[in-house]
Amino acid sequence: MRRCIAIGLLVFSPASPLAADDWYRWRGPHLDGVSEETGWLAEWPKEGPSIAWRASVGTGFSSVTVSGGRLYTMGNRENTDTVYCLDAATGKQLWKHSYQSPLDDRFFEGGPTSTPTIDGDCVYTLSRQGELFCFEAATGKIRWSKNIAEEANVRLPGWGFAGSPLVQGDLLVLAVGEAGTAVEKETGKIVWTSADRDAGYNTPVPVRRGEKSILILASGKFYHAVELATGKELWRHRWLVRFGCNAADAIVDGDRVFISSGYNRGAALLNIASDEPTVVWANKDMQNQLNASVLIDGYLYGIDGNTHGSATNLKCMELASGQVRWAHEMKGVGSLMAAGGKLIVLSEQGELIIAKAAPEVFQPSARAKVLGGKCWTVPVLAQGRIYCRNADGELVCVDVRAPDGVQ
Repeated sequence: MRRCIAIGLLVFSPASPLAADDWYRWRGPHLDGVSEETGWLAEWPKEGPSIAWRASVGTGFSSVTVSGGRLYTMGNRENTDTVYCLDAATGKQLWKHSYQSPLDDRFFEGGPTSTPTIDGDCVYTLSRQGELFCFEAATGKIRWSKNIAEEANVRLPGWGFAGSPLVQGDLLVLAVGEAGTAVEKETGKIVWTSADRDAGYNTPVPVRRGEKSILILASGKFYHAVELATGKELWRHRWLVRFGCNAADAIVDGDRVFISSGYNRGAALLNIASDEPTVVWANKDMQNQLNASVLIDGYLYGIDGNTHGSATNLKCMELASGQVRWAHEMKGVGSLMAAGGKLIVLSEQGELIIAKAAPEVFQPSARAKVLGGKCWTVPVLAQGRIYCRNADGELVCVDVRAPDGVQ
């Protein structure tokens, strides 16, 4: 079947201070899947990492966001979506909000595929059916809510909405409609929307071009650049993928934009210095089917492969040329982020792997199985803890805080 979603160590006390980051939105503070957090342990004892806690949050592929000691994620049970707020250190439930929503398990397990976004004292969530909420972060009180698809009069793409809400100034930007929709973040009032065509499954990426703020996002057939303030389309680049499954976020590096999709589509590097993008190179050597790569010092690290393939590869690719520097075979899909110059990889089978982000060789410094089931959701490092989840909704917290005096 074809499928598409576009979804601790030994505990020492006391823990030493570390340069720690909140992970308050999808792909992190810089929207690139890379954390600046340092001081966490990237090597583990033979018996494996210590698990601080486990929780069950329902079926789905929503990742986690963390801020102010609170963790947010989403899941589905018995055709009911639930937004969870947990204590990030203990896993204790602080609040939850549930609403009716179909599991919609068409060719995959189903459940929510977007990730909550934290902005100040608010949390924003978007369901696959278009249910958009603004919650009070501490209490779960609803400040406003609506079905954005119905109000904007746009269709649901085949697998529902998967992009996470993006806050930009006073606007909340959503991958709803062909080239996005923006609402006032304080009220939910629509500021602009786009054509009633299939949205892609990625999250809009903000880019500054001179004095103008723009967004880059994919629909079912194109990559689009639109003005943040008005939604005016500046350009579109044709990018056809089977089932319209453009799920991986664009990666922006100056005037260069890297795009990648699965189903044998491959990748391309675009130059956006002029009014229309030009293709620098294109190949099929990196196919980010579900989750985007990370870019570190001119090299892309990502998962190449399709959800229905028998084997996939974790690869390192040079951004400038598209040349693959190394490939490490994995079974299934998996996902990754990076922090402190290291890759944090979660395999489809639930193996957590740490390795230096180096173009010369892939050489893990630690690896341990922390979950069972299917793991497609990106792991998150925040405040010295790595959070991993599987499709069934098991959420695990791995404590990687270093003891005093250890760096």
